[in-house]
Amino acid sequence: MPNRYAYLGPEGTFTEAALRALAPDAPADELLPCSGVDAVFAAVRGGAADSGVVPLENSVEGGVSATIAELVNGDPLLITAEVAVPVEFTLFAREHVALADVKRVATHPHALAQCRGWLARHLADAETHTVSSTAAAAQAVAEPGSPYDAAIAARIAGERYGLVPLAENVGDRADAATRFIRLARPGALPAPTGADRTSLVAFLSDDHPGALVELLNQFAVRGVNLTRLESRPTGDGLGRYCFCLDADGHVADARVGEALMGLRRICKDVRFLGSYPRADADTELTPFMPTRGTTNADFHEAAQWLERIRAGGVA
Repeated sequence: MPNRYAYLGPEGTFTEAALRALAPDAPADELLPCSGVDAVFAAVRGGAADSGVVPLENSVEGGVSATIAELVNGDPLLITAEVAVPVEFTLFAREHVALADVKRVATHPHALAQCRGWLARHLADAETHTVSSTAAAAQAVAEPGSPYDAAIAARIAGERYGLVPLAENVGDRADAATRFIRLARPGALPAPTGADRTSLVAFLSDDHPGALVELLNQFAVRGVNLTRLESRPTGDGLGRYCFCLDADGHVADARVGEALMGLRRICKDVRFLGSYPRADADTELTPFMPTRGTTNADFHEAAQWLERIRAGGVA
């Protein structure tokens, strides 16, 4: 049976583009557009979908709060894949609407933040309104009697809802991109590829000087590179935070596994979010140069040495 995919809808979102990049052969009748990020998580947790695709972070605006909140607080799901999608925005309107006629613009909050400069230069007097997605903005503008004159959205959304482009490339950063993740219920992990990422959430046991340094040292002393570190309130009171981390490597790698065991010893709790292939595996990165004693072979040799000692052998 084909997989059923839930994604942040409606049709025409950047999330749909990400889903099609992750599952290009998925039939259209197996795609389930959802009204919000929380609805995507609920569809996967409840079994209405086998997988879900949601945005995790943007290169300009940072982490997507709704996604991070679900990863931290909801019933556990695993990240099984990721993809980075270039973000290019177009200003769309109904037929016969000119740029000078635009008084009310609808879009997603992250899109609005990335287009403020263009709007200030070209539509300084226009009101801006935020909706659940850029595709929802295009859909709203296309409806008869819409209160909005134009939408900032992806090209796929404007075309899908029969709108006309008024201006292209209205984003303030030409190199903007959003990272999307594919979610599944807990099960078998993707096999290591040699170019992987491990995601987790660490909850500190208590607040004391050097607590964050202790957490980071679990990775540093084992030669594990961190690619994302983001704090988030736990909800238990002011000043209480957990930390969302992405690390290079797979939990099957000895150094990553030992780093996670180290975290488990010093933290109140550690939520493992998955090990999966990196989206940038095909790009040229600065090669990782392990320090002495931090290769997988070093960890395995040390473990065998300890086994010999415990068995009463000669080290």
